[in-house]
Amino acid sequence: MTKNVTRRDAIALFGGLAAFTLAGCSGGGSGSDSSAGSKTYKIGVLQLTEHDALDAANKGFVSALDDSGIKYSIDQQNAQNDQSACQTIATKLVNDGDDLILAIATPAAQAVAGATTDIPIVGTAITDFAASGLVDSNDKPGNNVTGTSDLTPVDDQFSLLVKLLPDAKTVGILYCTAESNSDVQVKMAEEAAKKRNLTATRYSVSSSNEIQQVVESMVGKVDACYAPTDNTIAAGMSTVSMVANENKLPVICGEKGMVDNGGLATYGIDYEKLGYKAGQMAVKILKGESKPADMPIEHLSAKECTLSTNQKTAEAVGVDLTVLGDSATSSDGADSADSASA
Repeated sequence: MTKNVTRRDAIALFGGLAAFTLAGCSGGGSGSDSSAGSKTYKIGVLQLTEHDALDAANKGFVSALDDSGIKYSIDQQNAQNDQSACQTIATKLVNDGDDLILAIATPAAQAVAGATTDIPIVGTAITDFAASGLVDSNDKPGNNVTGTSDLTPVDDQFSLLVKLLPDAKTVGILYCTAESNSDVQVKMAEEAAKKRNLTATRYSVSSSNEIQQVVESMVGKVDACYAPTDNTIAAGMSTVSMVANENKLPVICGEKGMVDNGGLATYGIDYEKLGYKAGQMAVKILKGESKPADMPIEHLSAKECTLSTNQKTAEAVGVDLTVLGDSATSSDGADSADSASA
């Protein structure tokens, strides 16, 4: 069941999205745009699960809609990391006859793309659209799907790992096998590790229920853990950090939200900005200014990446953050600052 709330209420709900259904809300930005006319666009949103990065992307998307001045109603749906729920919600959004659907994370986009070839789909928080079978190519999608990629700067993140942990020789790569884009990042991580003479070992889970056991199996076998922007791992980051920090196992993460939830450090993208860029693309599609087939997949620039650390975690695992100088930003109360490189 979907209930109607105001746009302001919908924005406030991002931190507590309910399973299967959140809210349908009417909205429109404070600005004006004569080209939008009086049409109210119907927008459906399918978010894979709740965690900081995906919530931020959702928030950024709505902000872009508001800033554009278009009139819209939005139906927020969350699958709570359930693949069958993704399929059910995708079918619902298509049957509702939405003008555009936002899919947040790869499994959500795959479900929606499998449900319609007609309704425009904008994806975000997706590592590689082409590798996931969502588009013909990232430069020219060729179908009804486009969006923004969260391809993380894996090589820079390994530079960060080596800088913080100069004595590290082995690294465990923690990911979920259910996400195709995680495999892309794992291969990048293995290449980055090899370049730095680090021995990398894969540690995979098939669901969140296995996270604690798998992290425990890493203890004593690796000097550090690397966790990419994997939705299952991100959503279970409190469990990862509970085990890792207790056993003094430093975790370098794929994005800031994972650091906020107990990881040691990351050099990553701003998901709210990523969602905002996706929203700008959606507005162009709704206004008829462009078609998904002709819109290349977009990325954030290196200048939009941020170096973030967790001071409390650093103390727990015995890592000295002062080696990073003033560029380090802490999730434990310190001011934030952008850094062009790690």
